[in-house]
Amino acid sequence: MAAEFVDSNVLVYAFTLDERATMARAILLNRPATSVQGLNEFANVARRKLGMDWHGIRDSLEELRLLCSDILPLDIATHDAALRISEQYGYRIFDSLILASALQARSETLWSEDMQHGMVIGGRLRIVNPFRKES
Repeated sequence: MAAEFVDSNVLVYAFTLDERATMARAILLNRPATSVQGLNEFANVARRKLGMDWHGIRDSLEELRLLCSDILPLDIATHDAALRISEQYGYRIFDSLILASALQARSETLWSEDMQHGMVIGGRLRIVNPFRKES
């Protein structure tokens, strides 16, 4: 499986003119894994915040499916793992679902702007904010 996993915020930035788009696109060129949840969250934000029409969303999702090495499904095992992660680390359930999927993918890096930079989950998955300004 993929050594890298990408959260929906990175997927979204790849389709914007935001200054973070270049980094998001570079991450996607490494063919990270993501989950169906990541694609769902992308579609929601693309429609609500980016104002994309459904044709544009479908085209963007098709591109993401080609760029991502693997797209993990959401199932009861992912749900159960996410509940344990929420309880142990205090993350919200939707963030925990991303974390659980990344662990299932055997990823070592989760690219996410929304979670605690540097945190290690399950002894092996490191959360990295690719947009963080080092001081």
